[in-house]
Amino acid sequence: MSKPSTTLIHHPYVPPATFDAPQPGVYKASTVFFADVAAMRARDWKTKAGYTYGLHGTPTTFTLEERLATLEGGTECLLVPSGLAAISLVAFAFLKTGDEVLIPDNAYGPNKALATGELANFGIAYRLYDAMNPEDLAAKISPRTKLVWLEAAGSVTMEFPDLPALAAACRARGVLSALDNTWGAGLAFAPFDFNGSGQGVDISVHALTKYPSGGGDVLMGSVVTRDERLHRALKLTHMRIGFGVGVGDVETLLRSLPSIGLRYAAHDRAARELARWLTDRDEVAQVLHPAIESSPGHRHWRALCGEADLAAGLFSIVFDERYGTEQVDRFCDSLQLFRLGYSWGGPISLVVPYDIGLMRDASVAPWPYKGTLVRFSIGLEDVDDLRADLQQALARMA
Repeated sequence: MSKPSTTLIHHPYVPPATFDAPQPGVYKASTVFFADVAAMRARDWKTKAGYTYGLHGTPTTFTLEERLATLEGGTECLLVPSGLAAISLVAFAFLKTGDEVLIPDNAYGPNKALATGELANFGIAYRLYDAMNPEDLAAKISPRTKLVWLEAAGSVTMEFPDLPALAAACRARGVLSALDNTWGAGLAFAPFDFNGSGQGVDISVHALTKYPSGGGDVLMGSVVTRDERLHRALKLTHMRIGFGVGVGDVETLLRSLPSIGLRYAAHDRAARELARWLTDRDEVAQVLHPAIESSPGHRHWRALCGEADLAAGLFSIVFDERYGTEQVDRFCDSLQLFRLGYSWGGPISLVVPYDIGLMRDASVAPWPYKGTLVRFSIGLEDVDDLRADLQQALARMA
């Protein structure tokens, strides 16, 4: 008979397999057991038909991947440690020395930083294009171009591009299109099927850190596609890089995901109400929110997202140019409910002042506004309380 220390490790009890509950089971594993050598040799890590090693998936991670693929209208999904890791996975899977990637000028800043850093070091070129001008994109696609990034809305400046036209320009030239769909979250529009046309982008990446998590406490990203060939290339790169995610974070995402629609709509309603209120403030020169008629790209948002009528919980404002940096910083510091912090999609409202010179390249598309830009992420607080907070901070600024 084995000693207690051995019995505790090799205990014969196996619980019955009929248990079911609202939340999926959490399987923590690096090592995965096989019944015999034949099973070990027959198992293929590239499919979801079985399990080989924790890094390649467990029942818990497979469940989240399948639900996220459904959310975005795709068929295949891979989990990675962050939204930026999702962008990196796409770049490393499809770009090689001598290739070129095109990035919208108003894109998520770290995407551009990746291009100027690691991709440049690998001999991969990049160019910025005007996201609001499909003709500019079409003109810049060259024989070297192998990947085009799209983003809606612009990361900080919030312009909403003509996504169907941008994707069509890529298809016409046989170039891969990848969308940062964190803002849309799979809810505002269908990234693989614009307006029921059957046409969309090739790949959608998503910072699950934002709305799918909803708590401001998880870092994770996803890469979704409908194309098995693209998924296989991504899966191989995913394996070679060694991307993995913590199963505790996966559990958090699985618990949060069922409420994403309710939370997204609540963020959206409050953001629109506050954005419209700010359009009437003398201190504000421009409100940048896709659902506001005066905001750049509003008609594109209406054409693509009108049926869902969703616009996330983000917007930016440009202060009147009579307010300098010191006054705008005072405004941000005076806010009591809005906290200073990056990211978004959580329950707490956030505010960040930005230097537009670091966000936009004037040689690609001139920025028409002269004042200082501030971006807001609206949380789940009472909208009247948030409005009062904005009002008192505006009074202190002036």
